[in-house]
Amino acid sequence: MDKFVEMVPNWSEEFFGFNQGTLGVLAALVLLVFITRLIAVMTIPNMFNNLCEKSPVAEIAIHGSSKALGTAVGAAIMWRASLSLADGTSAMMPSAVGFWLPSIAQVVMLIAIISWALRLTVCVQAVVEYWDDDDELDGAERTLIGAVESVLRFCIVVFGSIFIADALNFDLTTMVAGLGITGLALALAAKDSIANVFGAVTVLLDRPFRVGDWVLVSGSEGEVINISLRTTLLRTSVDTIVTIPNANLTSKPIENFGKRRWRRYQPVISLDLDSDPDAVQSFTNGVGDLIRTDENTMKEDASWAKVSAISKDSIEISCNIYWDVNGGADERDARQQFLLNVARLAKENGIVFYEPRVRNQRTLD
Repeated sequence: MDKFVEMVPNWSEEFFGFNQGTLGVLAALVLLVFITRLIAVMTIPNMFNNLCEKSPVAEIAIHGSSKALGTAVGAAIMWRASLSLADGTSAMMPSAVGFWLPSIAQVVMLIAIISWALRLTVCVQAVVEYWDDDDELDGAERTLIGAVESVLRFCIVVFGSIFIADALNFDLTTMVAGLGITGLALALAAKDSIANVFGAVTVLLDRPFRVGDWVLVSGSEGEVINISLRTTLLRTSVDTIVTIPNANLTSKPIENFGKRRWRRYQPVISLDLDSDPDAVQSFTNGVGDLIRTDENTMKEDASWAKVSAISKDSIEISCNIYWDVNGGADERDARQQFLLNVARLAKENGIVFYEPRVRNQRTLD
């Protein structure tokens, strides 16, 4: 850097502990840093056009993190240049500036890299989407994405903190030795956090549920929308978010509605007490045929429709149905189709459903 210092006119003249050549080089470095940052911000997103076109998530992440990466590139130039400047013989600056300027530039570079890396963790989803054949993420893939993103963030913060401490000239050996002394106290203070991390590991290994499943945990029921290192998020039926510490998942029973092999439906059909017994028999047999011939019905031997009771007001037909459907929407569609078919069958057999007001009016008459 000495030749650049000496290129400045009247470079040897002193000014507040600096010579004029050093001030000129520092000013040029600042300008170079801003220009480099601007170029990086403009060019880096263009390098990932294919990924951005495939995933809007990647586009937002890459464009949002380009400023941080540009800052890191500029700070890296300032760091290396300031080290070379401080080691030169022609440059003159206060000793404190010569010591702290490279360290500050290095810390800024590391912080910018950490910020850039943290923002890019969401690109895990974009990479999975890029290689996914059906262009639709299933529950297992979304669960894996959340876990990988959480682990990456944890590693980035831990290793970034170590590099920043080293840049500030902290004695890492002493710090590591000190952790041995204070490790027990830290473990006791952070036992809940550690339990949450182990809970997340247990969930990922045992897989009692995955993202997209509807579960009941500790009295909270909802759809799993995210699994992180510390917590699991559920979205309830009223659109609220419930945050459950992962430590609770290892000690509480978990009911997973998403792993049901079939759906059971047990409607009770109430008929008017004055209904003709033969018509009721025919209607009941017809309902049984509807159940057995339904394409969604499984366990046909255990699916039936029978007269179960005669009360003072109505004749009750109980049904037991097992459906092979995958989700709540399919189950609702199956119920609707079944009930409409029952209504049509009742009309064909001249069957009247029990209605309390009509029955009471007949009694009064």
